[in-house]
Amino acid sequence: MTSKPPILLLNGPNLNTLGVRQPEVYGTATLDDAVALATEAADELGWTIDARQTNHEGEMLEWIHAGRGTVAGIVINPGAWTHTSIALRDALSVPEVPVIEVHISNVHAREEFRRHSYVSGIAAGVIAGFGIRGYEFAVRHLVDLIAREPVK
Repeated sequence: MTSKPPILLLNGPNLNTLGVRQPEVYGTATLDDAVALATEAADELGWTIDARQTNHEGEMLEWIHAGRGTVAGIVINPGAWTHTSIALRDALSVPEVPVIEVHISNVHAREEFRRHSYVSGIAAGVIAGFGIRGYEFAVRHLVDLIAREPVK
């Protein structure tokens, strides 16, 4: 039996500070808590998660490029790069797999600059405002999308 490629779970800048940075916006759960929810959902559905976080955009781009032919899909919380990085948007097309964009807060109810996403236009779905539960929802939706198309 061939094993399935992992789901790549990527987290951008400052997400390593979840639980301490602006708890009134992001809650008190940590990034480890969010990854645990995603991993539990993936395990339940027969998939694995390769979770990573970086504060360095170039490193994020390299991970995405390396996903070509090796991952089944990508769940990404791009953090502030959502609103600033055309390079991230371009990189997310390289692996040719479904991408789900996730945000802990409801970015559409926050500052005006947070309402624009360079990623949303190429994402198969966007989940925002559900706290860290959004990671679980993203994994479940991604697996549903993958099930509709054969894994490469």
